[in-house]
Amino acid sequence: MPQMSKVELYAAIRRDHRGGMKIREIERKYNVSWRTVRKAVDSVWPEPRKQLPPRPTALDPYKSVIDGILQADLDAPRKQRHTITRIFHRLVEEHAADVSYQMVRRYVSDRKPQILVESGKAPVEAFVPQTHQPGMEAEVDFGDVTIRLAGELVTCYLFSFRLSYSGKAVHRVFASCGQEAFFEGHVHALRTLGGVPRSKVRYDNLKAAVARVLGLSRARVEADRWIAFRSHFGIESFYCRPGIEGAHEKGGVEGQIGYFRRNHFTPMPEVDSLAELNELVDQWDLHDGRRRIGSRPRTIDEYFQVERPLLMPLPEEPFETGRLFTPRVDRYSQIAVRTNRYSVPVRLIGKRVRVVLHASHLVVYDRNMEVARHERLIAKGGCRLDLDHYLEVLIRKPGAFPGATALEQARSAGKFTPVHDAWWAAAVRAHGDTAGTRALIEVLLLARHISHEHLVAGLAMALRAGALTADAVALEARKVAQAEDEPAGHPSPVGSAGAATVTFLHEWRLAHLPPDTRPLPSVTHYDQLLRRRRASGGEHREGEAQ
Repeated sequence: MPQMSKVELYAAIRRDHRGGMKIREIERKYNVSWRTVRKAVDSVWPEPRKQLPPRPTALDPYKSVIDGILQADLDAPRKQRHTITRIFHRLVEEHAADVSYQMVRRYVSDRKPQILVESGKAPVEAFVPQTHQPGMEAEVDFGDVTIRLAGELVTCYLFSFRLSYSGKAVHRVFASCGQEAFFEGHVHALRTLGGVPRSKVRYDNLKAAVARVLGLSRARVEADRWIAFRSHFGIESFYCRPGIEGAHEKGGVEGQIGYFRRNHFTPMPEVDSLAELNELVDQWDLHDGRRRIGSRPRTIDEYFQVERPLLMPLPEEPFETGRLFTPRVDRYSQIAVRTNRYSVPVRLIGKRVRVVLHASHLVVYDRNMEVARHERLIAKGGCRLDLDHYLEVLIRKPGAFPGATALEQARSAGKFTPVHDAWWAAAVRAHGDTAGTRALIEVLLLARHISHEHLVAGLAMALRAGALTADAVALEARKVAQAEDEPAGHPSPVGSAGAATVTFLHEWRLAHLPPDTRPLPSVTHYDQLLRRRRASGGEHREGEAQ
């Protein structure tokens, strides 16, 4: 017979008893005593189990003393109240109590909250249901997510902007949760939603917005750039209580981040870039708009259709979300930005440049001209170098090219292809190390005017023809670009430059010799000499005969 609960046992006994089964038969059937059968017949519910009296302990005589100490602490200054260690020492010193510290700690932990409730001084936590009006409020927060980015395990930050009425949320993943990511997340969310909440947006006390919390009040000293950003978009901020105590004040976005992380970041996504991941996030946001929250009768998108017309319109002029830095370029042609280093053209060594740092990339300006653009590094202490920035110095120092860090990074990024390596090796065999490497650097300089795809195609064609000069590569790359620009159905004429291939110079000269207008050589003069020789030979033989 399967094991059954006591309620099920009582119900079975009562059913058999009503069916006419005798008590002794019921006892044998269920293997119980007659008392159990009688109790089941008399009552539907089993009688509750009797609570055993607590076992006496060595602390029992001193519990009243501990209670008196805890009650006295209610009126004592906060910094002069008894700790558990102090209570234990007083029991040993003043009352010679033979008790352990663990015994005292367990009793004080259980008894202290009870004394607070008995005295009426215990705080009562209660939550009041709230009704949010359409287009009035929103909540913002960051949550950390772990992803596999380009094969490496990294921790990124999920920005979430959620409208309180409809529950419509917009997400974005950033490499950091700094101020630039905070601003860019707002701009993306407000553009996606099509407006700004009219009343207030609830925030944590995050450093991107709050410079200092003033006491226990709601007053905050806000960051200057955040004040300017709020003023530009017309955002009214509301800051929750610091720490875990204020999490419930924006519980909607707290739960939204947890839901989004559990349903879309489990299992862990594997992507090659954050841009690729954010494209997936946009699709997930569209998908989540078709779900219902709790017991609501309509979907998120249906509620959002009601809320969207009530949002404030966005300003027409943009706001610069990036942070400005003015570092000096060191002798390695690098600048330091937020614990990482990035390369700039070597001509700027020793100068100060202007850097605009965004959440996913940074742009370097010399005066008003853009001179460099890099994808932002996630880890600290990293270095990102562009090979193009060092070409002017490498063409004067070709011996430094094979071991350059920028070359290794270009290989890893796929900008320096195996075709480059093959052409370089052939050039070195033909011209020597120095001249061959310098020829390769001249080819790399062509990338400033020719696209990467055309240049690689030109390198491949020049390598097949054995043309190991930068001019030949440039010619082939331009032919490839010209062939792509020609409309379909209009092929190049036979023998035109577009259909030609690179050849050696001496072969080209042999194939394009000028016409020879000189007369053909004649041996007539030599024939005359032979006739004279025959004549002189005949006269000599006649003289000998005489």
